[in-house]
Parts: sequence; structure tokens; C-alpha cells
Amino acid sequence: MSAFGKQTLLLVDDHAIVRQGLAALLAREPDFAVGGEAGTYEEGLAALAALAPDGVVLDLSLRDRSGLDWIRDARAQGYPGKILVLSMHDETVYAEKALRAGAQGYVMKDQAEDALVAALRRVFAGQTYLSPATAELLAGHPGAAEKPAGGVAGLTARESEILYAIGGGLSTRDIAEKFGLSGRTVDVHRANIKRKLGCASFAEVLVQATDYKRAQDAALRPPAL
Repeated sequence: MSAFGKQTLLLVDDHAIVRQGLAALLAREPDFAVGGEAGTYEEGLAALAALAPDGVVLDLSLRDRSGLDWIRDARAQGYPGKILVLSMHDETVYAEKALRAGAQGYVMKDQAEDALVAALRRVFAGQTYLSPATAELLAGHPGAAEKPAGGVAGLTARESEILYAIGGGLSTRDIAEKFGLSGRTVDVHRANIKRKLGCASFAEVLVQATDYKRAQDAALRPPAL
């Protein structure tokens, strides 16, 4: 916490206009101060080490690498602060993955103006934040979190990233180099993906992976002006 009694925040998003909007929104609040911004994966980790902020507002889809990896790297480096994900991706699919990676909350970007400050206050109070809609959905399905989900929703964060990479045409060796894994580990992930997606062959996995990558890329594409 800063000398002025405010929680300091690091904004990590690859769109400058989004960071500017968030900074303007948070500047109106008496209990938060933006201590730094970063536009890439590595810049974000460097700023985290240099600034040691109380919390991070993180885009899930950075241009150069996944925000899920960023969360894991931040935790692996010993970062103890709060991490709130701000994303365009469907919360019902990705919130659990983000929380599992080490985040404390998840806010959809189209809800940021109304929900961001409340979400930050919630996580700084030691609670987990999900949108009211997702919280209601989970409340309506008690015990659902313990049941294995089917399809893409049942994949772990790493498996989702590998599925995306497969959809981009990356080989086992390419994927191993990209994520710093052994080829054997990648093969295990591929087998798990095949089983969870209910595919009879890796040709079927490739079809689903291609569709998955196309859907994710479309979700990240800026709307036409």
C-alpha cells in the first residue's frame, strides 16, 4: 500500500486505449492508485518485479502469450498480491481456469465500468470475485465445480493453450519449445485433450482445435468501426 493509503495497481493489457480507460476509471477512486502499466507479457513481469504493486489488473489474452501463463509465472516468482483478470472471453469457460492459475477474480471487459472497482474491493477484502451472473449460475448448480466438465470447458488452462497451439498448426516439438515442456509432457497433454473432447483420433482433435482457435481469434478481433 502506498504512503497515501491507496492500494497500488499494475495494469497489464496489450491495448493502450484500454489501459488509459482503466487508469481514468481508477483515478476517480479514493482507495486505488495506478502505479504502472505494461503492454506485453515480459513488460508486465518486469514491471511486477520493479514496482511490487498491491494488485494487478490483467488482460487474459496478451498478444505475445497467454495471461494464464502470466499468472502462473507471477506466482512462481513469489508475487503475493492480488490478481484480477479483465477479459473478453466467456467467464463461464475461463474464470475457473484463471482462479486455478492463481487469480482472485474475473471481470468481463464489457462489465468493467460497473464492476471493476467493486471487484477490486472484493479481492482486496480477501474474497473471490465473479460476476453476479456467473455466481448465480454456480449457485444454481451446487456441486457442479466438483463434477468433471465435458468438451473444451473440461480442459485445464494448459490443455486449452495446447489445443489453441494445435489449431495453429504447431507440432509437438513446437509446442514443447513454446511452453518450455518436454515432448513427452506435451504428448500426455495431447492424449488428455483427445480423451476429454471425446475424439476417436488425433485427426478429430485437429478439427476441433482449428475450430477452437478460429473462435478465440474472432473473440479477440476488435469490432469493425
